[in-house]
Amino acid sequence: MTSTNDLTGTNDTGAVAGPASAPATHRLRRLVGTGFIATLAAMAVTTLAAALAKAVGVGFEVPEGGETIPLSGFAVVTGFFSAVGIVVAVALLRWSARPAHRFVWTAVSLTAISLVPPLLSGADTATVTVLLGLHLVPAAVMIPTLTRSLRTPLGAEQG
Repeated sequence: MTSTNDLTGTNDTGAVAGPASAPATHRLRRLVGTGFIATLAAMAVTTLAAALAKAVGVGFEVPEGGETIPLSGFAVVTGFFSAVGIVVAVALLRWSARPAHRFVWTAVSLTAISLVPPLLSGADTATVTVLLGLHLVPAAVMIPTLTRSLRTPLGAEQG
């Protein structure tokens, strides 16, 4: 049996990637993979911190609507905004000459903006204080991890 490769003398795998795009593709995949693992870690740590706060009596009751924030809500929101952070990192890797530097400034600015809603929520002091901390927990996981991944030159992790 003769394959198309045998007839043409080429190894046509259907891939368009040339030598220049292979390292970029590898770096992008590494960034996304690292970001995904960091997202899972951020979700776990944030949810665990919320559970500990709840165990010591923080109610997570927000007067607007009178609802209590469920533990699963912390995981979902952390996962969503961590994924947004990965998208921002990928975009900066693709279109910025200094992706790590720009990512730090962008992520820190967005984290600072994210502290405003808990302050305006009208919740009790304990809830507001813990919510502020719970905004900083995933930022402390995601920002350094993605920044390090953006700074690491291709091949530097092999050693």
